[in-house]
Amino acid sequence: MNIAYRFRIYPTEEQKILLGKTFGCCRFLYNQMLNDKIQEYKKIKKMLKNTPAMYKKAYPFLKEVDSLALANVQLHLEKAYKNFFRDPKVGFPRFKSKHHSKNSYTTNAVNGNILVGDNRIRLPKLKWISMKKHREPAENCRLKSVTVSMEPSGKYFASLLYEGYSCENQAADKDYSNVKILGIDYAMQGMAVFSEEIEMEEAGFFRKNEKRLAREQRKLSRCVKGSHNYVRQKKNVARCHEKIRSQRRDHLHKLSRRITDQYDIVAVEDIDMKAMSQCLHFGKSVQDNGYGMFRNMLEYKLEWKGKELVKVDRFFPSSKKCSKCGKIKKELKLSERVYRCTCGNEMDRDRNAAINIREEVRRMLAA
Repeated sequence: MNIAYRFRIYPTEEQKILLGKTFGCCRFLYNQMLNDKIQEYKKIKKMLKNTPAMYKKAYPFLKEVDSLALANVQLHLEKAYKNFFRDPKVGFPRFKSKHHSKNSYTTNAVNGNILVGDNRIRLPKLKWISMKKHREPAENCRLKSVTVSMEPSGKYFASLLYEGYSCENQAADKDYSNVKILGIDYAMQGMAVFSEEIEMEEAGFFRKNEKRLAREQRKLSRCVKGSHNYVRQKKNVARCHEKIRSQRRDHLHKLSRRITDQYDIVAVEDIDMKAMSQCLHFGKSVQDNGYGMFRNMLEYKLEWKGKELVKVDRFFPSSKKCSKCGKIKKELKLSERVYRCTCGNEMDRDRNAAINIREEVRRMLAA
């Protein structure tokens, strides 16, 4: 399987200029190729097979940047077309905006054109760039590609993709009768509730930084658009968003790692997070929790260790079912946060659901 490592890089002023040219050329080529495909289809109702080499004569500035970066533009555009014809709901490929698109490009490792040192990396056309290498890649892995990106805050990052990563094979011929299973139920307050006591810090990082972000956005609204102060304040707003995003990812990475080390199987409910965010105007709270990201982190970290993430059907009555006697309530309002059963069971509604999810997965594995 593949594994990626993201390191921060510190290019010089000359390298920043060349990186900006590369971002712009990739965006320009993508828009030009997409436009030509659309025009060709309107004329003869056939798909145009165009390549970056067809544009270098008309636009000589494309020769100044990495050719493999332009080749990956073609691959990304073809993938977007395939995704659209596979599932029209994905949407037709759209043109990239200079102000709203992500500044990034991907280059492939071919014939030693990319070298990774202790605290630096050599990229095509850029030579050596200083890099904060905070960890060593896994052994016996081959470098496949590098994606260079620039955040709105002005920071540069290089994502190194390695292939050949081997995960632990602990799941083969596993005896499910003695495995440690953890049930997780989504909760609006605190992101999730577990079937067992697990200490976790209070989440909701957007809510904690909401006042500061609003203050910086008000300052931005008072600046003259396009002025030096506007550009500087826009970076301050981007830094606020970046801090919130980093805090959330750090919290979820640490929590998912701790759960992965302690348990063999994690049971979750297969809920639609997009529909959840649109339900009852809970969009800000749902997105601030980052439960979908947390579930993805659990899945690949468990896979690395040869463990499993099992999803329970979303229509399983985890909240309405009593975790002690098994009786199902016909009606249970969302406002009822404490589950009370005729058998005498009285406990937190979400904790009751997490236990039911855990037991349902135990039953599925036993079957």
